[in-house]
Amino acid sequence: MTTRRRLDPAERRSQLLDTGAQLFAAKPYDEVFMEEVAERAGVSRALLYRYFPNKRDLFAAVYQQAADRLLTRTELDPARPVHEQLRAGLDAHIDYFAANRHTVLAANRVLANDPVIQTVITDELTELRRRLLDSTGLGAGPGELVPAALMSWLVFVRALCVEWLTHQAFSRTELREMCVGALLGALRPVMDLDRLLTGEEELPADPQAAP
Repeated sequence: MTTRRRLDPAERRSQLLDTGAQLFAAKPYDEVFMEEVAERAGVSRALLYRYFPNKRDLFAAVYQQAADRLLTRTELDPARPVHEQLRAGLDAHIDYFAANRHTVLAANRVLANDPVIQTVITDELTELRRRLLDSTGLGAGPGELVPAALMSWLVFVRALCVEWLTHQAFSRTELREMCVGALLGALRPVMDLDRLLTGEEELPADPQAAP
Protein backbone atom coordinates (compact mmCIF):
# COMPACT_ATOMS: atom_id res chain seq x y z
CA MET A 1 0.00 0.00 0.00
CA THR A 2 1.14 3.53 -0.77
CA THR A 3 2.57 5.37 2.23
CA ARG A 4 -0.10 7.60 3.72
CA ARG A 5 0.48 11.29 4.19
CA ARG A 6 -1.67 13.93 5.81
CA LEU A 7 -3.56 16.22 3.40
CA ASP A 8 -6.17 18.89 3.97
CA PRO A 9 -9.71 17.93 2.86
CA ALA A 10 -9.52 19.71 -0.52
CA GLU A 11 -6.19 18.10 -1.36
CA ARG A 12 -7.42 14.69 -0.25
CA ARG A 13 -10.58 14.95 -2.32
CA SER A 14 -8.54 15.99 -5.36
CA GLN A 15 -6.18 13.05 -4.83
CA LEU A 16 -9.07 10.60 -4.60
CA LEU A 17 -10.65 12.05 -7.73
CA ASP A 18 -7.39 11.72 -9.67
CA THR A 19 -6.96 8.14 -8.49
CA GLY A 20 -10.54 7.31 -9.40
CA ALA A 21 -10.16 8.97 -12.80
CA GLN A 22 -7.12 6.82 -13.58
CA LEU A 23 -8.93 3.61 -12.69
CA PHE A 24 -12.19 4.47 -14.47
CA ALA A 25 -10.20 5.35 -17.58
CA ALA A 26 -8.22 2.11 -17.44
CA LYS A 27 -11.03 -0.36 -16.71
CA PRO A 28 -14.72 -0.93 -17.42
CA TYR A 29 -16.94 0.53 -14.73
CA ASP A 30 -17.91 -2.86 -13.29
CA GLU A 31 -14.24 -3.78 -12.79
CA VAL A 32 -13.40 -0.75 -10.65
CA PHE A 33 -13.73 -1.37 -6.92
CA MET A 34 -13.65 1.14 -4.11
CA GLU A 35 -11.13 -1.03 -2.25
CA GLU A 36 -8.67 -0.61 -5.11
CA VAL A 37 -9.23 3.14 -5.23
CA ALA A 38 -8.46 3.36 -1.50
CA GLU A 39 -5.36 1.20 -1.86
CA ARG A 40 -4.04 3.17 -4.83
CA ALA A 41 -4.63 6.43 -2.98
CA GLY A 42 -3.00 5.12 0.20
CA VAL A 43 -6.05 5.70 2.39
CA SER A 44 -8.42 3.51 4.38
CA ARG A 45 -11.72 2.48 2.88
CA ALA A 46 -13.45 4.32 5.71
CA LEU A 47 -11.78 7.57 4.68
CA LEU A 48 -12.66 7.05 1.02
CA TYR A 49 -16.30 6.42 1.91
CA ARG A 50 -16.31 9.58 4.02
CA TYR A 51 -15.69 11.57 0.82
CA PHE A 52 -17.66 9.36 -1.58
CA PRO A 53 -20.35 7.10 -0.06
CA ASN A 54 -20.39 4.76 -3.07
CA LYS A 55 -18.81 4.11 -6.44
CA ARG A 56 -21.50 5.97 -8.35
CA ASP A 57 -20.84 9.10 -6.31
CA LEU A 58 -17.12 8.83 -6.98
CA PHE A 59 -17.70 8.32 -10.69
CA ALA A 60 -20.10 11.26 -10.86
CA ALA A 61 -17.49 13.53 -9.26
CA VAL A 62 -14.80 12.20 -11.60
CA TYR A 63 -17.03 12.80 -14.61
CA GLN A 64 -17.95 16.32 -13.47
CA GLN A 65 -14.27 17.16 -13.06
CA ALA A 66 -13.50 15.73 -16.50
CA ALA A 67 -16.31 17.76 -18.09
CA ASP A 68 -15.04 20.95 -16.45
CA ARG A 69 -11.48 20.32 -17.60
CA LEU A 70 -12.57 19.46 -21.12
CA LEU A 71 -14.58 22.67 -21.40
CA THR A 72 -11.55 24.62 -20.22
CA ARG A 73 -9.46 23.08 -23.01
CA THR A 74 -12.01 23.66 -25.76
CA GLU A 75 -12.53 27.41 -25.80
CA LEU A 76 -13.45 28.50 -29.33
CA ASP A 77 -11.60 31.23 -31.24
CA PRO A 78 -14.10 33.66 -32.84
CA ALA A 79 -11.39 34.89 -35.24
CA ARG A 80 -11.30 31.52 -37.02
CA PRO A 81 -13.83 30.39 -39.66
CA VAL A 82 -16.62 28.16 -38.41
CA HIS A 83 -15.33 24.98 -40.04
CA GLU A 84 -11.94 25.43 -38.34
CA GLN A 85 -13.57 26.04 -34.96
CA LEU A 86 -15.74 22.96 -35.38
CA ARG A 87 -12.83 20.72 -36.32
CA ALA A 88 -10.64 22.04 -33.50
CA GLY A 89 -13.40 21.54 -30.93
CA LEU A 90 -14.20 18.08 -32.24
CA ASP A 91 -10.53 17.09 -32.21
CA ALA A 92 -10.26 18.07 -28.54
CA HIS A 93 -13.35 16.05 -27.64
CA ILE A 94 -12.32 13.02 -29.67
CA ASP A 95 -8.87 13.13 -28.04
CA TYR A 96 -10.52 13.03 -24.62
CA PHE A 97 -12.98 10.29 -25.58
CA ALA A 98 -10.19 8.13 -27.01
CA ALA A 99 -7.95 8.60 -23.96
CA ASN A 100 -10.81 7.91 -21.54
CA ARG A 101 -12.76 5.27 -23.44
CA HIS A 102 -13.99 3.34 -20.42
CA THR A 103 -15.07 6.50 -18.60
CA VAL A 104 -17.06 7.74 -21.59
CA LEU A 105 -18.69 4.36 -22.17
CA ALA A 106 -19.60 4.10 -18.49
CA ALA A 107 -21.33 7.48 -18.53
CA ASN A 108 -23.15 6.86 -21.79
CA ARG A 109 -23.90 3.14 -21.52
CA VAL A 110 -23.62 1.70 -18.01
CA LEU A 111 -24.96 4.80 -16.26
CA ALA A 112 -27.04 6.13 -19.15
CA ASN A 113 -30.16 6.37 -16.95
CA ASP A 114 -28.48 7.85 -13.90
CA PRO A 115 -29.94 11.34 -13.31
CA VAL A 116 -26.75 12.77 -11.81
CA ILE A 117 -24.58 11.65 -14.71
CA GLN A 118 -27.14 12.84 -17.23
CA THR A 119 -27.24 16.26 -15.55
CA VAL A 120 -23.47 16.54 -16.01
CA ILE A 121 -23.84 15.64 -19.69
CA THR A 122 -26.76 18.02 -20.24
CA ASP A 123 -24.92 20.91 -18.58
CA GLU A 124 -21.87 20.25 -20.74
CA LEU A 125 -23.94 20.19 -23.94
CA THR A 126 -25.73 23.39 -22.94
CA GLU A 127 -22.43 25.19 -22.37
CA LEU A 128 -21.05 23.90 -25.69
CA ARG A 129 -24.16 25.20 -27.48
CA ARG A 130 -23.75 28.60 -25.83
CA ARG A 131 -20.14 28.78 -26.97
CA LEU A 132 -21.03 27.82 -30.52
CA LEU A 133 -23.74 30.46 -30.68
CA ASP A 134 -21.50 33.15 -29.21
CA SER A 135 -18.25 32.39 -31.04
CA THR A 136 -19.25 31.28 -34.53
CA GLY A 137 -21.96 33.71 -35.56
CA LEU A 138 -24.49 30.91 -35.71
CA GLY A 139 -26.55 32.84 -33.17
CA ALA A 140 -27.55 35.13 -36.03
CA GLY A 141 -29.64 32.29 -37.46
CA PRO A 142 -33.44 32.31 -37.46
CA GLY A 143 -35.21 32.33 -34.11
CA GLU A 144 -34.98 29.19 -32.01
CA LEU A 145 -34.27 26.96 -34.98
CA VAL A 146 -30.47 27.18 -34.84
CA PRO A 147 -30.17 26.65 -31.04
CA ALA A 148 -32.45 23.63 -31.32
CA ALA A 149 -30.44 22.27 -34.24
CA LEU A 150 -27.18 22.77 -32.34
CA MET A 151 -28.41 20.88 -29.28
CA SER A 152 -29.67 18.03 -31.47
CA TRP A 153 -26.32 17.99 -33.26
CA LEU A 154 -24.35 17.85 -30.00
CA VAL A 155 -26.43 14.85 -28.90
CA PHE A 156 -25.75 13.25 -32.29
CA VAL A 157 -22.00 13.86 -31.95
CA ARG A 158 -21.92 12.24 -28.53
CA ALA A 159 -23.88 9.21 -29.76
CA LEU A 160 -21.65 8.81 -32.82
CA CYS A 161 -18.50 9.08 -30.68
CA VAL A 162 -19.81 6.38 -28.35
CA GLU A 163 -20.54 4.18 -31.38
CA TRP A 164 -17.00 4.77 -32.63
CA LEU A 165 -15.48 3.92 -29.25
CA THR A 166 -17.57 0.77 -29.01
CA HIS A 167 -17.04 -0.73 -32.45
CA GLN A 168 -14.17 1.19 -34.16
CA ALA A 169 -15.98 0.57 -37.47
CA PHE A 170 -14.77 3.82 -39.05
CA SER A 171 -11.72 6.05 -38.74
CA ARG A 172 -11.24 9.02 -36.48
CA THR A 173 -11.08 11.32 -39.52
CA GLU A 174 -14.35 9.91 -40.83
CA LEU A 175 -15.89 10.45 -37.41
CA ARG A 176 -14.89 14.10 -37.33
CA GLU A 177 -15.94 14.83 -40.90
CA MET A 178 -19.31 13.13 -40.44
CA CYS A 179 -19.92 15.34 -37.43
CA VAL A 180 -18.96 18.53 -39.27
CA GLY A 181 -21.00 17.53 -42.31
CA ALA A 182 -24.05 16.73 -40.20
CA LEU A 183 -24.14 20.22 -38.69
CA LEU A 184 -23.52 22.07 -41.93
CA GLY A 185 -26.10 19.94 -43.70
CA ALA A 186 -28.69 20.72 -41.04
CA LEU A 187 -28.09 24.48 -41.06
CA ARG A 188 -27.49 25.21 -44.74
CA PRO A 189 -31.22 25.11 -45.69
CA VAL A 190 -32.10 27.78 -43.10
CA MET A 191 -29.15 30.21 -43.15
CA ASP A 192 -26.34 31.39 -45.41
CA LEU A 193 -23.20 29.68 -44.17
CA ASP A 194 -20.74 30.88 -46.85
CA ARG A 195 -19.39 33.88 -44.91
CA LEU A 196 -19.20 31.88 -41.69
CA LEU A 197 -17.44 28.99 -43.39
CA THR A 198 -14.73 31.03 -45.10
CA GLY A 199 -14.58 34.34 -43.23
CA GLU A 200 -13.54 35.90 -46.56
CA GLU A 201 -16.32 38.46 -46.76
CA GLU A 202 -15.40 40.00 -43.40
CA LEU A 203 -11.79 40.86 -44.23
CA PRO A 204 -12.25 43.65 -46.88
CA ALA A 205 -15.00 45.30 -44.79
CA ASP A 206 -12.53 47.14 -42.52
CA PRO A 207 -10.86 50.04 -44.41
CA GLN A 208 -8.49 50.62 -41.47
CA ALA A 209 -7.07 47.11 -41.71
CA ALA A 210 -3.29 46.98 -42.00
CA PRO A 211 -1.96 46.17 -45.53
